[in-house]
Amino acid sequence: MVSGTHSASARDELASYAIGLADALPPYASPGGARIRLGVNIAHHDDTAADLEGYARPLWGLAPLAAGGGAFAHWDLWARGLAAGTDPGHPEYWGAPEDIDQRTVESAALGFALALAPDKIWDPLTGTEKDRAGAWLARFLHARTPENNWNFFPVMVSLGLDRVGYAHDRDARHARLDRLETYALADGWYRDGRTEQRDYYIPWAMHFYGLVYAALAGDEDPARAARFRERAGDFALGFRHWFAADGSAVPYGRSLVYRFAQGSFWGALGYAGVDTLPAGEVKGLLMRHVRWWRERSAATSPGGLLSIGYGYPQPGVAEQYNGPASPYWAMKAFLPLALPGGHPFWTAPEQPLPDLPDTLVQPPAGAVLLRSGGDVTLLSGRQHNTWARGGPAKYAKFAYSTRFGFSLPAGELGLVHGAYDSTLALSDDEGEPVHFRVRETSEDPAATGSTGTGSNGSADGGGIEEAGTVRSTWRPWADVEITTWLTAAAPWHLRTHRIRTGRALHTAEGGFAVDRDGGLAAREEDTGRALAVSAGGDLSGLRDLAAPGPGSGAAREGRVIDLLPGTNVLARRTALPTLLTRLPPGEHWLRCAVLGAGPAGAAGWQDAPPAPRY
Repeated sequence: MVSGTHSASARDELASYAIGLADALPPYASPGGARIRLGVNIAHHDDTAADLEGYARPLWGLAPLAAGGGAFAHWDLWARGLAAGTDPGHPEYWGAPEDIDQRTVESAALGFALALAPDKIWDPLTGTEKDRAGAWLARFLHARTPENNWNFFPVMVSLGLDRVGYAHDRDARHARLDRLETYALADGWYRDGRTEQRDYYIPWAMHFYGLVYAALAGDEDPARAARFRERAGDFALGFRHWFAADGSAVPYGRSLVYRFAQGSFWGALGYAGVDTLPAGEVKGLLMRHVRWWRERSAATSPGGLLSIGYGYPQPGVAEQYNGPASPYWAMKAFLPLALPGGHPFWTAPEQPLPDLPDTLVQPPAGAVLLRSGGDVTLLSGRQHNTWARGGPAKYAKFAYSTRFGFSLPAGELGLVHGAYDSTLALSDDEGEPVHFRVRETSEDPAATGSTGTGSNGSADGGGIEEAGTVRSTWRPWADVEITTWLTAAAPWHLRTHRIRTGRALHTAEGGFAVDRDGGLAAREEDTGRALAVSAGGDLSGLRDLAAPGPGSGAAREGRVIDLLPGTNVLARRTALPTLLTRLPPGEHWLRCAVLGAGPAGAAGWQDAPPAPRY
C-alpha cells in the first residue's frame, strides 16, 4: 500500500486507518460530489456549510496519504466536488464566502489539499473550473475572521493557491501570520485570541498550521519558519505530559468530538522536521494515541462513521458549532503519511515516554499535571469558557483524568443530574438542596511550583517543575468568596478551600466518577470518606482532612451517588464518591485528599497524605 523500510508496518497501519475512515463516506455524497451529509445538522451554521464540512475535513488525511504515494479509490469524487462546489451555477454550490463563516474553516482543508495533492484534486479540473475554484478560494484571504486561530485558515488557502500557481494577495497572508505571532506566550504556548483558553486548539490548530507553513513555505520565509519550529519544540517538552502511557490524552476543553486530533501535533512535529525530541519518541506518542482511539472504533464509529461524542456516541459533548461531519478534523493525525517511507519518523523504532517527573507546572495554561501508574491528571485553575456548551464542566472543574475523564451535567436539579465530579457544588436552598452552583470563572489564578531539572538536562527543564499548586478565587454569589488550592501529591491530589460566605450553604465535593457498568466491587460511605471501586478495579475516593481550628468544623459525610447515564465522557454509567456538609454564614476551611487509580494503584487508598496549610 505505502512503501517503507524499518517501520513500514506503522506507516501502513496509519494509512489503513485513514483509508477505512474515508471509504465509508462516498455513499453519503451528493451526485456532484460537493456535499457529504452524514446526518441531521444541528450546528449553528447552515446545512450547506455542514455538507461542505463533510466534503472538506477528510482531506486532512487524504491529502497526506496521496502526497506519500498512498492509493485511494475515490479521488474522482473529490475532484468533481471541488468543481461543483465552487460553481455559482451548480445546484451544489457552497455559497459565497462571508465574514466569520464556517466556509472559512473548511477552506483551510481545501488549500491544504491543493498544496499537498494537486494532482488528485486540481489537475483533473478544466481551465474554467480551475478559474472558478481559484477565485472562490482567493476571496477567503480578505474574509473577516475572529481574532484567534481562524487567521490560519486563509494562510492554508494561500499555500494551496501558491502550489497550483493561482495569483492571489500574498500580502494578506503575511499580515495574518504577523497577527498570529502576537499570540505567542512562554514555553511554546499560544493564546487562542483574547481568551483564557489554553486547550487543544494550541497543538491541533496554532502549532499544527504553523508547522505545515514552516514545512511548505520555509524556504521563502525562513525566519518565521524557524520561530514556528522553535516554539513547537518548546511546547513538545510539556505537551507530552498530557498523554498517558497507553496513548490516551487528558479529556479537557471544548471540541472533544475531534478525538485523535489531540495527537496531530506529533505528526506535524515530524512533518516539519522538529527534532527537539527523538523521532522514535514522537512516533510512539502519535501511534499509541491513534491505536487507543482505533481500539474504541466499535463505540465511536458505528457503520464506519465517526460519531458525535468522545468515548462513545454522546451528542451532549458537542458544541453549538459541531455538525455531523465535524469529528473528521481527527484526520489531521494522518499528516505524517506525507513523509516518505525512508524518513526518520518512519524508520525510527517507536519509543515509550522517558521517565518524566511526577508533576509538571504549566503557568501559561494555569495547570498542573501529575503522573501516576501511567495515568495523567490535569489540575485546572485558570481557564474558563462560558459560551461553549457545557463550558464550565469542560474547563473549570478541579481535575481531568485520562482514566476517569470528566462529566457533563444532564440537568440542573440535584446531584444526580448535575454530575458534579471533581468540583465543589454549593446550594443556598433551604431544606433539601436542589439547585447548585460551581466554579465557572476564576479571579487572580496562578499555577506555581519549584523548578526542577528536565530530561533535556537544562536547569529550567523546558518549564518542567517538581511540585505544583493551582490557586484560584471564585464567587458563586456576590457574598460568597472561595479560594481554592489544588496541590499535586501523586498519586493523590489535595484540595483546600477557604470559604467566606454571607449565607448558609450546602456543599457537595465530588471525586472522580467511576464506571459502574457491571456493578461496583466496593462502595464505602462513612464519616470523612467516600469510595467506589469499579468491577474492573478502578478506584475513586476522597478522604476528608478536617483539622482542629477556627472554621474547620467536623468531618464531612461520605456518600456515593449513582449519576444519570451518559454524563461522563468515557464511561456510560458512573458512580461518584462525594463529601457532604452544611455551612453557616462565616469563614470555613474544607480540606480533602482525592485519589483516582487503576487496579495496580488501589492499595494507595490506605495512605492519604496530610493536608497542606495555607
